[in-house]
Amino acid sequence: MLNETIRSKLSQVSTATLCTALFKAGLRNQYIQDVRPVQPKGKNMVGEAFTLRYIPAREDLNQLTVFQDPAHPQRKAVEDCPPGSVLVIDSRKDPRAASAGSILVSRLMVRGVAGIVTDGGLRDSPEIGTLAIPAYHNRPSAPTNLTLHQALDIDVPIGCGDVAVFPRDVIVGDDEGVVVIPAHLAAEIANAATEMTVFEDFVTEKVLEGRSILGLYPPTDPAVAKEFSQWRVANRR
Repeated sequence: MLNETIRSKLSQVSTATLCTALFKAGLRNQYIQDVRPVQPKGKNMVGEAFTLRYIPAREDLNQLTVFQDPAHPQRKAVEDCPPGSVLVIDSRKDPRAASAGSILVSRLMVRGVAGIVTDGGLRDSPEIGTLAIPAYHNRPSAPTNLTLHQALDIDVPIGCGDVAVFPRDVIVGDDEGVVVIPAHLAAEIANAATEMTVFEDFVTEKVLEGRSILGLYPPTDPAVAKEFSQWRVANRR
């Protein structure tokens, strides 16, 4: 389970830094492709994955009447996604029909869900952008999901934007996009990314002062390690 220490660390590092930390750990394909924030929030989304999977719609099985069933997977996902988790939707990378709209996203928000991610589209995106919940999608999409997508499973392994997402994987989103951290690596990656962020802050300060990146980034000059150590002490980092 994602503890508050790890959640806090992940809330303060970028998806870019997390991707580098994951690359160093041997994972190359953890950044969800072609997904962006409906509206940048200026802070990170962090939570464990709760998943919903769509398949191509079949007309005889995917009429408006399916929503009369309280166990319909889309509705059930919205009501069952745990507070603090992120609802991640496999919409087959097809944004021609919406994965959800503002009413469902509003329900997630008031239930305390940490965010929503789909590799398809979201309808009512202007309204969703004003809500106090991070939302990520491929692009706006007005048509109902029923036209192309049939909700089938919840809380199962899915693919989202060409990335495998397993239930309870850790999802981090920022104003650039979304990265998936395997659950068993969450603490390791959070710690590594936190350390990388401290060093990058040091490097950025020196570069803005006019310093060359040669020997500094990466730190191939042995003197940089001592300088960085002194900088950390002075800046209480």
